[in-house]
Amino acid sequence: MLKGIPPILGPDLLRILRAMGHGDEIAIVDANYPAETSGLELVRLDGISATDALDAILTLMPLDTFVDEQAIGMEVVDDPERREQTHLDFDAIVKRYEPNMHLTLLERFAFYERVNSAFAVVQTGERRLYGNILLKKGIIRPQ
Repeated sequence: MLKGIPPILGPDLLRILRAMGHGDEIAIVDANYPAETSGLELVRLDGISATDALDAILTLMPLDTFVDEQAIGMEVVDDPERREQTHLDFDAIVKRYEPNMHLTLLERFAFYERVNSAFAVVQTGERRLYGNILLKKGIIRPQ
């Protein structure tokens, strides 16, 4: 255990977050997501919700201020204007850490394709639908 680091962020995930560079993306996905077939480095957080994983990760990782979309969720199939509770929760968490940012949504298969180029995938135990989000890492500015 370390001070100030959420205990759900184990050593594998901490290494990944530290190794990621500016512009790299990490996916947090739900229990139904086909994460194993992505071929990417995978960290499992079984029993942890996607919202808890997002909250923990954003305590450490800045989001990219140089792009328009830093936090991207998956659109509801056949109803792209609809917002699930997971979308609302993700948006609230993003705004808590980055007040000028918000969740945007991407069509399902475009989301899958984008995840395939991510740095890593964090598979949670999230059972609510559309519990998937991509995060683009930002920078830490000099003090």
